[in-house]
Amino acid sequence: MAAPNLISHPGVGWDPPLPRIPAFAGMTSRVCRRMALILGAAGLLLLAGIGDRAPAASRVPEILAFGDSLTAGLGLPAEAAFPSRLEARLKAEGIGWHVVNAGVSGDTTAGGLARLDWALADKPDIVILELGANDALRGIEPANVRANLDAMIGKIQASGAKVLLMGMRAPPNWGEEYQNEFERIYPELARAHGVTLYPFFLEGVAMDPKLNQPDGLHPNEKGIAALVDRIAPIVARLIGGRS
Repeated sequence: MAAPNLISHPGVGWDPPLPRIPAFAGMTSRVCRRMALILGAAGLLLLAGIGDRAPAASRVPEILAFGDSLTAGLGLPAEAAFPSRLEARLKAEGIGWHVVNAGVSGDTTAGGLARLDWALADKPDIVILELGANDALRGIEPANVRANLDAMIGKIQASGAKVLLMGMRAPPNWGEEYQNEFERIYPELARAHGVTLYPFFLEGVAMDPKLNQPDGLHPNEKGIAALVDRIAPIVARLIGGRS
């Protein structure tokens, strides 16, 4: 008797015997194999469907605090900096948003513009734009400051985020003309772009020795608390969709 042909071709070949299972009684071994393949494929599709319906992790809304040393919290522990204290205040009011500290000490509006695209990569929902103090201290031409802030506001809005623009004031040593030209930048840009303006970031804190560090420029922990008291309600209104 010739040995069985073990070379398989489509529809032709040797099938080893399968044990007889009542549910498959009367079926040929080839049919049983096809049924097993169908059932296996159906199981894989079912598992894929379950995976597709699995709930994705919910994203925590994000506020990007984008500024200089006043935002970074120069001279303070990280948990006492403005972004951390703002997040804590919002959470205490039932608003579970994350506030990212994107402050860089010594940064100017030109430096901010250069790093903004990277900072926006995580798609924040709101950007607190606090820049210009170092420009004013250095006497940088107001037209340049305006152009940099204008470009940054445009980029932020193009990303889909809301803007809270923090106004700044110039020191008197550059003269009244410089002061006036510099301080007009913020309200004029806010009107032009239709964004929310907080007229002066250090309102109620600047020049108060009890609220500032020994350098007289950077708020201490009490000063940060005072800033948060004033600014948190404005941020909450932005979160609620009101400008």
